[in-house]
Amino acid sequence: MTVDHLNQFLLEVSVILLVAVVAVRVSTRSGLPSLLIYLGIGVALGQNGVGISFNNAELTQVLGYAALVVILAEGGLKTRWQEVKPVMPAATVLATVGVAISVFVTAAGAHWLVGLDWRTSLLLGAIVSSTDAAAVFSVLRMVPLPKRLTGLLEAESGFNDAPVVILVVAFATAGELDPWYVLVGTILVELIVGAAVGYTVGRLGAYGVRRVALPSSGLYPIAVLALIVLAYAGGALLHSSGFLAAYIASVVLGNAKLPHGPAVRGFADGLAWIGQIGMFVVLGLLCTPATMRSAVVPALVVGAVLVFVARPASVLLTMTPFRIPWREQALLSWAGLRGAVPIVLATIPLVAGVAAAQQVFNVVFILVVVFTLLQGPTLPLVARRLRIGEGDLGQDLDIESAPLEKLHGHLLSVALARGSRISGVEVSELRLPKGAAVTLVVRDGSSFVPDKATVLREGDELLVVTTDEVGEAAERRLRAVDKGGKLAGWLYGR
Repeated sequence: MTVDHLNQFLLEVSVILLVAVVAVRVSTRSGLPSLLIYLGIGVALGQNGVGISFNNAELTQVLGYAALVVILAEGGLKTRWQEVKPVMPAATVLATVGVAISVFVTAAGAHWLVGLDWRTSLLLGAIVSSTDAAAVFSVLRMVPLPKRLTGLLEAESGFNDAPVVILVVAFATAGELDPWYVLVGTILVELIVGAAVGYTVGRLGAYGVRRVALPSSGLYPIAVLALIVLAYAGGALLHSSGFLAAYIASVVLGNAKLPHGPAVRGFADGLAWIGQIGMFVVLGLLCTPATMRSAVVPALVVGAVLVFVARPASVLLTMTPFRIPWREQALLSWAGLRGAVPIVLATIPLVAGVAAAQQVFNVVFILVVVFTLLQGPTLPLVARRLRIGEGDLGQDLDIESAPLEKLHGHLLSVALARGSRISGVEVSELRLPKGAAVTLVVRDGSSFVPDKATVLREGDELLVVTTDEVGEAAERRLRAVDKGGKLAGWLYGR
């Protein structure tokens, strides 16, 4: 590669990124999932569009794995443990037993309705049965659902990549399949070891990051992302689930109150967007629409079995013992969003040289496009029809903390979401602990310094300065008033 080649490459990449950024704005307004726009960009640049020839499935798989790591990292860093903890047993069962049910029901549909042999049917069922973390994380943050349901969906999407990858690799490997009990045992061992690696790296990493004073705030995001990648690589090299290790490590680090937390999450968010854009564009380049005509009907049939039979059956059988109401089960069924993960997994049989690999890839590609168009934009409507989220006070109070090392203090950035009961409360009625004070209010695009009688309003952004000793107490107090109003200290406790 010469400098001229580099310049041309950078020009093309920058144009693609700018188009993709504008596409996010368009997709947000239209309700069209942005992943489909990115796939469309890749297809338009490919052999049946601009004419770029790209058929390297192995490179696509490698880039897809790398992108999934940063997507899981971003999702885990933003996952609040207090929301996920109550639903951990249900999410674990749904991500393992539920996935197994979905795989076999989908495979049965592919075998009996489409005519595929059992091994290809099982391979196809395994590829499409996991929900996509990127799709779930992006869509659910725009849908006001109860915290329990959001936590369950996010945890499931973070966990279920691991068993599915193991199943896809097993079904795509040449030779006889291992007995079912060997396969189940392998999955359990890989999940346990992966979770242990992720938890260990997360805890040790959080301990180190909190105690090592780095010379620049920009180094903290790099250190945290390096720890998450370390968890993935360590788990993978130990022949366990690297994806689960990365997600667990990111959840632990994201809830450890690390220095410069907002900068860490912002850095991860940017990397995740780059990962999503790059992954979908490359996947679009890999597809050849001219060869996909014969895969349309199988994709629609298998997708219908997956969405309307397999996913509801897996949710019903696994969530009923946890006494999940039927309305929430219905939403869980419809919110099983597919995205890049199935298409990336479909490259595994391509790389392995499986006989029906190209057919499987085409079916998966069409299935993801069609049913993402069906499920993503209609999810808010389904939630309203099921009356889920009605009466909810809106998003949880958004508080970010940045340490002031030299001053031994913290800055709390507080955004009053819709429905916050801080609205209508005077600054003095917040009753913040001694050592904490509201120093700035941003309202309608302008800022001012409040006094004790300033009445706070919905949509305000507050800057609260606290000392180290009362930082956590001030945050607890703000969350209490957000939920219970000015009398939270007496009616609900501090």
